[in-house]
Amino acid sequence: MHDTARIFLELGAVLFALGVLGHFALRVGISPIPLYLIGGLAFGHGGVLPLGASEDFIEIGAEIGVILLLLTLGLEYTAEELLHGLRRQAPAGVLDLTLNAAPGVAAAFLLGWGPLAAVVMGGVTAISSSGIIAKVLGDLGRIGNRETPVVLSVLVLEDLAMAVYLPVVTALLAHHTFARGSLTVAVALGALVAVLYVALRHSDKVTLLVFSPTADRNDEVLLLRSLGLTLLVAGVAQRMQVSAAVGAFLVGIALSGPVAESAHEVLTPLRDLFAAVFFVFFGLQTDPVEIPPVLLAASLLALAGVATKIVTGWWAARRAGIATMGRYRAGAALVARGEFSIVIAGLAVAAGVNPQLGPLAACYVLLMAVLGPLAARFVEPVVRTIRRWSQARRPPDHATARGG
Repeated sequence: MHDTARIFLELGAVLFALGVLGHFALRVGISPIPLYLIGGLAFGHGGVLPLGASEDFIEIGAEIGVILLLLTLGLEYTAEELLHGLRRQAPAGVLDLTLNAAPGVAAAFLLGWGPLAAVVMGGVTAISSSGIIAKVLGDLGRIGNRETPVVLSVLVLEDLAMAVYLPVVTALLAHHTFARGSLTVAVALGALVAVLYVALRHSDKVTLLVFSPTADRNDEVLLLRSLGLTLLVAGVAQRMQVSAAVGAFLVGIALSGPVAESAHEVLTPLRDLFAAVFFVFFGLQTDPVEIPPVLLAASLLALAGVATKIVTGWWAARRAGIATMGRYRAGAALVARGEFSIVIAGLAVAAGVNPQLGPLAACYVLLMAVLGPLAARFVEPVVRTIRRWSQARRPPDHATARGG
């Protein structure tokens, strides 16, 4: 009973603090994510008010938060839109992974950590945070923007690449044989193809699992069935070494018609609650004491990461015929790193690759998780200011100067 009372007290304090931070963020017109992350630092190990009893609950809530963010994002799009975007943006996905893995690989070699650490750090810097980006796009009202399908296609391609990368890096860290590593990758890819096939070809049958068109809408039943199905698919995906977030996204894609709108409506409050918990858990994982020694290296890595993601998003949006401002919005939207980077670094730390890798990755991800929402929010005014400044410095046209 004593532990239960402590959990209630800790959770109550965390949720109330998040409400205050969210209110402040709305007042000043920014995404609340950076404030949630900083709040997580305050509640984590070495913070001002470290949590103890409720940490396990918050960890589970954080995982549910990512799943719900990707589910509701998937509900916005049809299977045909997803397939078209993946086909069109495949070159952008290759550029994205190559360009954004390079800073991590270079950092590992410059620090003398060796090739295995380079493979790990390449994954840490390459993959954007689907959870953070989904939340930012919703907060800024950009779900319906022309560049958003481009951003989503790049994110899905990254997550699909993770279905290969995670089994491979796990096998390398565990020093498995080539045959065993290949089997793990084959199982992961098989599970991914199966889920994709069902989402693209049998979405009507998936919809019937959640809602029957002959029955009246019941929000309670709809919530339980849609959430239950999503968690089931996410759990199976995780068991098969595929991202749970990918499974949740594909469930959202598979749900079509009026049921998608209804499911989005009933899931949104739950998504917002667990999404906030997810960002707090991010901060909880970082000990503030570990940040100063790696801050310079993480900051340089973060600057490189911002530049490479903006280039990726700009190029991908340009290929899709998006106007200039939309290209910059696409690039800025991809900046945030998050849950995948933490998972990859955690695997390396558990395998004893290098004691500095964990703090560097944690500091880098924290910086990128803060910079991502800020970049998405302020990219338009910054680009407009730079344009006005460059036009002001441009010499006047001679004909205009003569009055002609």
